[in-house]
Amino acid sequence: MRDNMIQHYKHTQVGYLIIVVMAAVMVLIGITLTSAGTNWIAIGVLIIIALALVLFSSLTVVIWDEEMEVRFGPGLIRKRFKLNEIESFEVVKNRWYYGWGIRITPHGILYNVSGFNAVEIKLIAGKKYRIGTDVPQELEAAIRRALSKK
Repeated sequence: MRDNMIQHYKHTQVGYLIIVVMAAVMVLIGITLTSAGTNWIAIGVLIIIALALVLFSSLTVVIWDEEMEVRFGPGLIRKRFKLNEIESFEVVKNRWYYGWGIRITPHGILYNVSGFNAVEIKLIAGKKYRIGTDVPQELEAAIRRALSKK
């Protein structure tokens, strides 16, 4: 579908704090396994953390001709928005307790890997989404440019 579409914007934010914390926890579990012997619960937790590290270590936003895509890590977890379904958008600040990852907030669903800055998108259908980014003004400008071409 995107073979003949032009990519107008792409930015990847790396969640360095998430990476450091998850890697530290993995090292602690590894040390525990080495000293205490095989523990299947610890191995299971280690596998889950490793998967979460791969899946949620970065957030990439891409704007194509007709849609915007938000994807975590390698792209197994993603959300697409048709540009013609976006009613409004604005730069916002998230509360610290909204957290990182995919969260339900009072302002809609949040996709975030680091920091508190985001661009809130309101769809014509009324749903709201917040896309975390370390360059909120750039993302807002890219959405504005993409919508002006419609």
